[in-house]
Amino acid sequence: MREVRWIPLGRVRFREALELQRRLHSLRRRGELPDLVLSLEHEPVITLGRSADPRHILGDPVALQASGVEVAEAERGGDVTYHGPGQLVLYPILDLRGFERSIKWYVWALEEVMLRVAADYGIRAGRLPGRPGIWVGNGKLGAVGVYVRGWVTMHGLALNVAPNLDHFRLIVPCGIHGAEATSIAALLGREVPLEEVDERARDAFARVFGARVAPADVEVVTG
Repeated sequence: MREVRWIPLGRVRFREALELQRRLHSLRRRGELPDLVLSLEHEPVITLGRSADPRHILGDPVALQASGVEVAEAERGGDVTYHGPGQLVLYPILDLRGFERSIKWYVWALEEVMLRVAADYGIRAGRLPGRPGIWVGNGKLGAVGVYVRGWVTMHGLALNVAPNLDHFRLIVPCGIHGAEATSIAALLGREVPLEEVDERARDAFARVFGARVAPADVEVVTG
């Protein structure tokens, strides 16, 4: 059974996390790091994937940045998405040759992790054809956007635990007009600790990926 290190980073600005991912991705491709998952929150940020349409940002980027919402581009797939406090973000840095050499399987697996976490809370979420991520009705509960090179992964998933849902009105989520965002807290009508969801996500990840997931100190990626 493969071992995956789970690294909690707390709240990190998107650009800092992106630079860290790129460095770790390079090290993993050279075999200088084990498989790992970065677990974190972001400060408010709108990100544009490789196929993003800038018109899906519903506001002036300069004004958004002035109000504290960063706008950044990334090499992940997909359109426009939002990240912010109260959202669990997982960035796996994995060599898929040790799991499945299939990007389609990998996206499915990330969605499956979120579906199992939702089910732990009694939430019946599902997939919608042509709409990446997981959904509860017309409400998007979790997003997936990945980058894979040399079978090593970057970027990953974002699960809405208790973010400010009003911030999702700043974008057309993943380019899907009429789509809304929802969260575990909104669906349950109560507060849900992010740390608790992180623990459940770690367990779900272990089951879906057939791996032993071991919590690790930040020094694994900074030392």
